Amino acid sequence: MKQLLDKYARKLVAAGLANEGAPLLGGLDVELLWNRPDPACAELEKLFQGLAINSLLFAQPAEPYRSLVDYVALHAAGPIRPGDSETRTFMHEIPVIQAFTAEEMITALKRRRSVIIPGHGIVTWGTVSPEQAFVSFSSVCFACFVKFFADYLTHARAGRISEEERRMFQAAVARLTPFPQEPASLMAGPFASEAQVRRALSEAGRLTVEYGLVDSFFGNISYRFGNSLYISQTGSSLDELEGCIDPCPLDGSSCTAITASSEFVAHRELVLCTGMNAVLHGHPKFAVVLSMDCDRRHCGAREACHTRCPEKRLVGDVPIVSGEVGTGPYGLCHTVPAAMAERQGVIVYGHGVFTMGRRDFNEALANLLAVERMCREEYLRRAGG
Repeated sequence: MKQLLDKYARKLVAAGLANEGAPLLGGLDVELLWNRPDPACAELEKLFQGLAINSLLFAQPAEPYRSLVDYVALHAAGPIRPGDSETRTFMHEIPVIQAFTAEEMITALKRRRSVIIPGHGIVTWGTVSPEQAFVSFSSVCFACFVKFFADYLTHARAGRISEEERRMFQAAVARLTPFPQEPASLMAGPFASEAQVRRALSEAGRLTVEYGLVDSFFGNISYRFGNSLYISQTGSSLDELEGCIDPCPLDGSSCTAITASSEFVAHRELVLCTGMNAVLHGHPKFAVVLSMDCDRRHCGAREACHTRCPEKRLVGDVPIVSGEVGTGPYGLCHTVPAAMAERQGVIVYGHGVFTMGRRDFNEALANLLAVERMCREEYLRRAGG
C-alpha cells in the first residue's frame, strides 16, 4: 500500500496538479498508512471511520489550479456544477464546504467522490485503490479550470467582468504551460507485428499524458492491425497501457470489446469510414472550453447541447459536434466519423478531441497538439486576452 501511495503522490506532482511534498495520501490495508506524516492526518483518519473507503487524498492544488479552484468554489451558490462531459457523467457536481472538519467532510463525501475546502484544498477518496482518489482529484482540477475559463468568456461577451475576475484571468493565463513547438517523434509505421502495435500505443499514450492533453488518464487510443482494432481498455491509464490493450475483431466476432474502451464503436467506425489506422482521443482543456462557447441562448436544443446540438460550428477548420458514448441515435459513432473526412480532427461538445493518423501516431499526436494550440489562441482572441 505504501508503494501505491507514493506512486500517486509522484503522479500528482508530475502532472502539475500539486507541488512537491503537498499530496497527503492515506491507505487502509492491514493498518492505516500515510505517505508522509502531517498534522492533518488526525482529522482525516476520522473519515476512514465514517466512510466505506480504503484510500484518501488531500492536497492543495498547484497553480494555476489552486487559485481557480478556490475562486470557483467561493463564487458558487452551493455545489459546483460544471458543464463538461466528464463532470456531467462521473461527478455530477462538486460539493464545497467551509471548514476542515471530519464531520463536514464526511457529510459531503457520503454523496460525492470529492469535496473542495477553499483555502485548504481538495479531499477525494477511493474504495479499491488510491488511483480512484487520484483520478477524482485530477477531475476536480480539470472541471474547475474549464468552468472558470468558460464562465469568463460568457461574462466577457456580456460585458460584466469584475476586476477580481479579470485579475484572476490574467494571472491564470500568465501561468499557462507553453506548448512544445513540435511533438517528439513516435514509432514509425506501418507496424509489422502485434508487439510493435502494443508498443506504439503505449508510447503515444504516455506522451499524450505528458503533454497534458488528457484529464488525469481519461482518453483512449487505438490502431487497426490486420482485421482487428487494438484499443485501450476502459478505465485504463493512457500512460500505463502495458497489459491494458484489447485486440477487437472489426467484424464483431469476439466479445473482447466488453473490456475495451467505452468508445470502441466510435473508434471502429472511424477507421472503417476513413481508411486510416490510428485513432487518438484526448481531453485538451481549451478545446473543451471552446466547444461549449455558444451565444445562441434561445436555441431549442439548449439543454441538450452535449447530445444533439443542431448548429454547425467550427474552430478554424475543425468541426464541433455533439454526441454521447454508446451506439444510440446520438452516439459518437454516428457524429464523429461523419465529420472527420479530410479534417485534422473533430471536437466533441464538452468532451474532447479525436484525431487520426494513416501509418502511425505521429500525425494523430501532432494534430491533437495543433488543435489545442489553435483553441487556446482562439479562446484568448475571443476573451480579449
